[in-house]
Amino acid sequence: MKIKQLSASLAILLAAVFLSGCSDQTETIKIGATVGPHAQVVESVAEQAKEEGIDVEVVEFSDYISPNAGLADGSLDLNSYQHQPFLDNFNQNHDSELVAIGRSILMRMGIYSDKVDKVEALANGAQIAIPNDPTNAGRALLLLEDAGLITLADNVGFKATLQDVQSNPKQLEFVEVEAAQLPRSLQDVDAAAITMNYVMSSGLDPSEQGIFLESKDAPLAVMVVAVRKDDQDNPTYQRLLALFQSDKTRQFLQDTFNGTIEPAF
Repeated sequence: MKIKQLSASLAILLAAVFLSGCSDQTETIKIGATVGPHAQVVESVAEQAKEEGIDVEVVEFSDYISPNAGLADGSLDLNSYQHQPFLDNFNQNHDSELVAIGRSILMRMGIYSDKVDKVEALANGAQIAIPNDPTNAGRALLLLEDAGLITLADNVGFKATLQDVQSNPKQLEFVEVEAAQLPRSLQDVDAAAITMNYVMSSGLDPSEQGIFLESKDAPLAVMVVAVRKDDQDNPTYQRLLALFQSDKTRQFLQDTFNGTIEPAF
């Protein structure tokens, strides 16, 4: 009888230990990001989260669809790598309900030049290089309009093409160039509209060669943190958002990217 009672007591004790161990286990939060700067930022957030007892696994991708597909199917909990228009387009094309819960970083397109230090100094007939792909070409034309160099037809938005240029007071000559080659084109043209990823990879300095940058509220410049709609109020995810927008993250961006990538918060 005593042996049976001892065995029963031992079983209860082991069960208690097991359950206690389970309750102490930390859930791993998976955050998707594309390789490069986006993943670097998430790594910084993961280090901060660890200090607060939140275990974050950074899942890196080399394409732009998989981070949203993984979030939609539940294999990821959050992602951070895209702007709102891209997220909206994914939702529309994949019948998904992913939402942004806040801003993370800025990746601004800018007008760069090795010949002048402000857009007003561009001479009549100056050559301006712009990307030759439709999305970035439209973005570049909007940037040139914001800089006061051209005006576009009403409501064309990011779908603008050279045919939508309504006025061009300086008779600027536009040269369409593959986006990756735009930094190298600066030796041949007067200025070029370049996205931040190619600014970074080429070593251009926005503070030295950037003569006009997109607004800090430009939809294609603001990167967001995304989750599934049902999880947008999850307190752990909200805490991670706070870490994306923390002073430590702000300092990390300054120390790591030296002005090329800025806080969007």
